[in-house]
Amino acid sequence: MLRWPAEAIWEAVAPALPGLTVEVLPEIDSTNTELMRRAHAGHIHPVLLVAEAQTAGRGRLGRSWNSGTQPGAVLTFSLGLPLQTADWSGLSLAVGLGVVQALHPTLQLKWPNDVWWQDRKLAGILIETTQVGQERYAVIGVGLNVAPQPAPGMTTPPAWLQELDATLDAPAALLRVVPSIVRAVQRFEVEGWAPMQPAYAARDVLAGRTVLLSDGLTGVARGVDERGALLVHTRSGLRKVSSTEVSVRPAH
Repeated sequence: MLRWPAEAIWEAVAPALPGLTVEVLPEIDSTNTELMRRAHAGHIHPVLLVAEAQTAGRGRLGRSWNSGTQPGAVLTFSLGLPLQTADWSGLSLAVGLGVVQALHPTLQLKWPNDVWWQDRKLAGILIETTQVGQERYAVIGVGLNVAPQPAPGMTTPPAWLQELDATLDAPAALLRVVPSIVRAVQRFEVEGWAPMQPAYAARDVLAGRTVLLSDGLTGVARGVDERGALLVHTRSGLRKVSSTEVSVRPAH
């Protein structure tokens, strides 16, 4: 039986997010889907929703996200909150920074929304937004491998948190990560992406590597710009990749 630190998270985050609620469910289809359902019904207060198991977890580009074979093997949660920012570009990168800075100095970030360790995927981020009246509501979903994961059919093999720190379980990781994400998102809301760009550059797993875009184009990744676009030097010149519908992989 997992013991989730709901009260400790609330105490750490509620001063920055007045009205926050923290919920832990044994099972749900998808924490992101549930918070989007609530938002469409008019419920747009800040909420952290944690699920011990997801039956229809989602990643980017419609991919499924495995919630693990046992509770706590994968940490899955979504943070929903009203967010007002002039430019949403770079939000997933800011969230990624919040995750890695809370967990371990050797973790890296793969544009636009993955956490990697030793060229394997440790975590994924899925951000969705919706307009409710005059408010823009953001749902930030995170799936983080905690315990060893099977890897049948995966193009990128998984990493898991207990490889880096055997003492961390899903509840302990949640307590570390959520306050850090909130700080990163609130900084992004006020300052935008540009001031966070240097911190991302220090964790950029693609920088200097040959990458393959989903349209078949190859080039060398040259970091991200002040709006969070991936810079790729191709035969035809420098290309800015900003669409979240473009999948980027290192070309091995």
